[in-house]
Amino acid sequence: MDRKQYTGLIIIMFILFAWTYFMKPSEEELKQARENKESVETPYEGTAEAVAQIADSIAFNQPMVESITNDSVSSAENKVRFGAFGIAAQGEETLSTLENEFIKITFTNKGGKISEVLLKQHYQTTTDKDHHESKELIKMMNQPNNRFDYDIPVADAFGKTVNTTDIYFQTEQQGNSIIFRAPAENGGYFEQKYTLSPDDYVLNYSIQTKNLSKVVDPNAKSLHLTWLSHLSKYEKGTRFEQSYSTVYFKESAKKMDYCSCTRDATETLTDKDIQWMAHTNQFFNTSLIADNMPFHNGLMTATMTDLEKSPYTKITSSVVDVPINNWDNGQFDMTMYIGPNEFSKLRSFNISLENIIPFGSSIFGTINRWFIRPVFDFLSEYISSKGLVIILLIFFIKMALYPLMYKMLHSQAKMGALKPEIAHIKEKYKNDMNQQQMETMKIYREHGVSPFGGCMPMVLQMPIWYALFRFFPASITFRQEPFLWASDLSSYDVLFYLGFEIPFFGSHISLFTLLWAVSMLIYTYYNMQNMEMANANPAMKYVQYIMPVMFLGFFNNYASGLTCYMLFSNLFNIIQTVVTKNYVFDEQKIREELLKEKEKPKKKSSFQERLEEAMKQQQAAKQQQQAAQNKKRNK
Repeated sequence: MDRKQYTGLIIIMFILFAWTYFMKPSEEELKQARENKESVETPYEGTAEAVAQIADSIAFNQPMVESITNDSVSSAENKVRFGAFGIAAQGEETLSTLENEFIKITFTNKGGKISEVLLKQHYQTTTDKDHHESKELIKMMNQPNNRFDYDIPVADAFGKTVNTTDIYFQTEQQGNSIIFRAPAENGGYFEQKYTLSPDDYVLNYSIQTKNLSKVVDPNAKSLHLTWLSHLSKYEKGTRFEQSYSTVYFKESAKKMDYCSCTRDATETLTDKDIQWMAHTNQFFNTSLIADNMPFHNGLMTATMTDLEKSPYTKITSSVVDVPINNWDNGQFDMTMYIGPNEFSKLRSFNISLENIIPFGSSIFGTINRWFIRPVFDFLSEYISSKGLVIILLIFFIKMALYPLMYKMLHSQAKMGALKPEIAHIKEKYKNDMNQQQMETMKIYREHGVSPFGGCMPMVLQMPIWYALFRFFPASITFRQEPFLWASDLSSYDVLFYLGFEIPFFGSHISLFTLLWAVSMLIYTYYNMQNMEMANANPAMKYVQYIMPVMFLGFFNNYASGLTCYMLFSNLFNIIQTVVTKNYVFDEQKIREELLKEKEKPKKKSSFQERLEEAMKQQQAAKQQQQAAQNKKRNK
């Protein structure tokens, strides 16, 4: 190079050095740049982590992570994370309330959702370590890990969605209504409106989209709703409460369905229209009902909890799509019911919502819903004590079934009148049981006596008994209603606590259950004295004595309303039996009836013919076997 080239190169290098030196950022500017770089990267990582953990929470084995705090995030970062809803990403959480004489609902503007529901007329009983009970008003939907949020398909947001839990809504309260509005760019917004009924547990709820077509994914036709509930413990019998808690739902034009109550369960409703879903405890529920058009694509889940370690009875979830046909002016109307499982209130919706009360299915549920329940409700209007209502119902049932009871006792009395003839047969054929049974049946047939005549009243009472077995733990009518020593007819009563746990029995003694077992043993003993068939088969006698003792373990933890019913039902049975046998029947007249019946010509029924034929074949087989043994012995 010549001198001019060297000179030019030196000048250029000097200029670059001078520009670098004088234009370099200060230490403060470098520090701020590093902080900006870290703050920009952190939301990406945090959002990805949140998405992953939310996916885990939808599996309903873990609670949702705490929402990402947005207060320290810059506007540019909010734009990256939330797209057009970046302006709603910062704010301060505020609470608002709606209430009437039944319910008080607290809302938060963070997510525009319910943060707590207080039922003003219902209490839960809490017990300390010394078994001292206290009561407090029931709170629902107040668990911090609960979710009720939407994924808005925002095209320019990170992850292409914005979850309403992470944004702040502007709040406007008008009378008994609250409006939550999340603003977006171009004057658009996403709105949630809640209106509380003045005299009920009903909340009218709607969502609305305005001028969002330019910011949402053009292919999106719905919002993704995730509803996750951690159901609290409200009852003394938590195991029963757990077994009666689950998710119920109803597909459009189909019957109601539900997730299993006794195990982890998931119901997937792909491409199905859903009219409503309900997250239910034993006596309370939160239901979400679609008004004008149905939800779509459901995933319903119920997860069991460890009652010894968890404060929840169960974790339930409903994940559905909420259709939006017009992002510029779309609306989806719903109704929320948050309150007790009262049959009349739920039935007033006329959508089969009352079927979430587990009265049972088929004939047993029908008996509970349309016979036992109306009778209890009618009697409760005039009698304040539910225990007295139970006793009065027993009286009506026993009097209605007394003709069958009379027939059963009359059959037993006729069998007792034939004891001399039966004793003669036993003596005559004491070494031949088959012949003894054939001759006994012959005497019964000649005198017009059916040894099975006493079974019919018991068979006819079984549907009512089984219906009541489902009715007492399911009906809120008996919740926290006291009677005698029982403080709550919907749960077990306690005579005293054992201080230790017995498997399948519990840590207490239920007095109603204990007295029922004693009355059952007395009633069985009294009946056995007059039942020849039981004397002929001692095994049957012992089984009937053992059964009440075996059932002690089961009924010890059952609703005291049922064991109260069973106890007084047995007492009525004993009274009817003693009075009928001692003051209604005349043994001499019964004996005369039997003799007259014997003189009448008899025609064997097909059943009797088959029975006698079977006995003859059994006797012939036994004789052949005995002959073969004798022949073998002689050889």
